[in-house]
Amino acid sequence: MRVAIAGAGAVGRSIAQELVAGEHQVMLIERDSGQFEPHTVEQAEWVLADACELASLEEAGIQLCDVVIAATGDDKVNLVVSLLAKTEFAVKRVVARVNNPANEWLFTAAWGVDVAVSTPRVLAAMVEEAVSVGGLVQLLTLRQGQANLVEMTLPDDTPWAGRPVRDVKLPRDAALVTILRGGRVIVPQADDPLEAGDELLFVASADVEPQIRAAFAQS
Repeated sequence: MRVAIAGAGAVGRSIAQELVAGEHQVMLIERDSGQFEPHTVEQAEWVLADACELASLEEAGIQLCDVVIAATGDDKVNLVVSLLAKTEFAVKRVVARVNNPANEWLFTAAWGVDVAVSTPRVLAAMVEEAVSVGGLVQLLTLRQGQANLVEMTLPDDTPWAGRPVRDVKLPRDAALVTILRGGRVIVPQADDPLEAGDELLFVASADVEPQIRAAFAQS
């Protein structure tokens, strides 16, 4: 993929390094000359410009990017970058960093945001996921709240151990997409048996999450 990152602070550079390691083409856009440090991520393309300016984005070639990540420390800037990327340049996927949780409600499709990442929410979800067994934990909100990525770990005494995936009666707007078992990532097939300790990842609309819980409460 070709990815543009607005903001070359610690967060932006860290994201760039991860993406470069994954062999993606990365462009870092930074308006502060004090943070313009191409030597920190040499494999990335660096652009000294204001990502809130339409002409700067066009000159940088943002229209050629598959993904834009608004990763600055200013929520107002991230919203403007997201809106411009989506409405002016039709970027397929826009991810925005939420610095202040109080502003999270703004990061929606109306501002061009496909995925909003709030550090406090992600950390809370990770803590919850680490200590919760048998419960449903929301890890990530997708498509402006239309669906969530949620996780459930089957307890040691689960009645579902040994039973095939096909026996799980999930609601219509939910899908089991991955089973994490030890070090393995399993794309579930109908005949695959479940095991105690399995981490099940679902994509589901928020209103059917209680039905997912109910499905695994039944034996």
